[in-house]
Amino acid sequence: MANFDYTDLLPLGPDTTPYRLITDQGVEVIEAGGRQFLSVAPEAITALTRAAMRDIQHLLRPGHLGQLRAILNDPEASPNDRFVALDLLKNANIAAGGVLPMCQDTGTIIVSGKRGKHVLTDFDDNEKISEGIFDAFQQLNLRYSQLAPLGMWDERNTATNLPAQIEIAADPRPDHALEYHLFFMAKGGGSANKSLLFQETKAVLNPTAFRNFMDEKLRSLGTAACPPYHLAIVVGGTSAEFALKTAKYASARYYDSLPVHGSPTGHGFRDLDMEAEILQMTRDFGIGAQFGGKYFCHDVRVIRLPRHGASVPIAIAVSCSADRQALAKITPEGVFLEQFETEPALYLPEVTDEHLDSDVVTIDLNQPMDVIRAELSKYPVKTRVSLNGPLVVARDIAHARIQEMLENGQPMPDYLRDHAVYYAGPAKTPEGFASGSFGPTTAGRMDSYVDSFQKAGGSFVMLAKGNRSAAVTNACRDNGGFYLGSIGGPAARLAQDCITKVEVIDFPELGMEAVWRIEVRDFPAFIVVDDKGNDFFAETLRPIAVSIPVGPPRD
Repeated sequence: MANFDYTDLLPLGPDTTPYRLITDQGVEVIEAGGRQFLSVAPEAITALTRAAMRDIQHLLRPGHLGQLRAILNDPEASPNDRFVALDLLKNANIAAGGVLPMCQDTGTIIVSGKRGKHVLTDFDDNEKISEGIFDAFQQLNLRYSQLAPLGMWDERNTATNLPAQIEIAADPRPDHALEYHLFFMAKGGGSANKSLLFQETKAVLNPTAFRNFMDEKLRSLGTAACPPYHLAIVVGGTSAEFALKTAKYASARYYDSLPVHGSPTGHGFRDLDMEAEILQMTRDFGIGAQFGGKYFCHDVRVIRLPRHGASVPIAIAVSCSADRQALAKITPEGVFLEQFETEPALYLPEVTDEHLDSDVVTIDLNQPMDVIRAELSKYPVKTRVSLNGPLVVARDIAHARIQEMLENGQPMPDYLRDHAVYYAGPAKTPEGFASGSFGPTTAGRMDSYVDSFQKAGGSFVMLAKGNRSAAVTNACRDNGGFYLGSIGGPAARLAQDCITKVEVIDFPELGMEAVWRIEVRDFPAFIVVDDKGNDFFAETLRPIAVSIPVGPPRD
């Protein structure tokens, strides 16, 4: 008969996070029944949440910034790797000013809490956390992205970015009895949509099958979620949903202090050897930091979990270039938030764009569409271009509205005939700025419209982030169209340096989903799909068979 031997499913090591003090008010140690308790006031929770929302939208961890700088220092990095890394560092410096958020998609807010058994809150914790989120989104230049279902098909923006996903659990650890630990995350749609779950069998649990499986699935992530990624892979799990949740938190480095070996008790652990192998695999893809090269990923986390004998869930998640999460804690000493880098300029090198890539083609968007297309047709995919002039901005709901117009016999709007279309949705415009943070959205969501729009005379030049389907490549070949890839991530830099004018021209009732006309200067992009049927991503996304010899067992 086995003896009872308990271990946490995900046993974390010591917390080595650097923190800064938000306030020493709103916390008090009291005694009752011969025990000490930590009493936390509601305003302490709300103030902490508000500060966390501000920091994660504008600041980054030093480790993340150091990884971007390392790309610039790496002689093996491609010119496009270095160009993307430099643009993201410039974006970090602009966002750190506290006015323009680093990404226009300011995300769904996810909050996880562990409350010590002697922590007292005489209020609804979820409500006070939500109040802090509300305050931040009202006061800062952030975007409202949450849609309330009014019925099965009808939706309305909540105009607060609420509700948030909030989960508070008890923390049984004796040394945390007087502590309240919280984890804040802002998850944009681009990276959230790349959370993947596969229900596999024991057949995948050998070196050859697993490597082939990973090669195929990781290539399919594409670039729509703004790499370089922090990639997390979870193998196993007591349930499918637990595997997915673990992967999401692992991509935020929440589980970095897990053990690095398994045991008969079944706790989860990090496989450091597999992390190194998968990282090298991603560097061999050739996808790079969005437009070819080595840096598809900054790093990789691989967590092995226990599983039911009939199930092998495998979950994949990424944290994107808007790497937005923060640890926090409330203790008898006060309210603390993870310390981020407030001076990202320290990571900028003495380098200019000219040092990175001198082969840049300037495209004048003031010309007729046929002239713009003829100019683009001269250059191969992967060519870096600089856009100058007017763009029209339209995304999901606007495209659906225009498709309905076409189906009802109405003509293609002139603005889509005359201008290149940018798939995007802006954040709030700060006072004194022409635009709020205004980066590209995921192109793939508009794939189904491309052929019909081009046949109706519009959408001949498209601008967004990420790879497109074969249907888009075929449409561009058949109709003479182009897809230009914009760098995913530097929304603040685009707003400050590249967008000079913004105005609504159609569907104003849609808010950020309206059709906009913008003026741009030196707007960076790359030719991804051309009018000849060439697709830059077609080769890099093709899986290859990998044969890995089975070596001796690991220690």
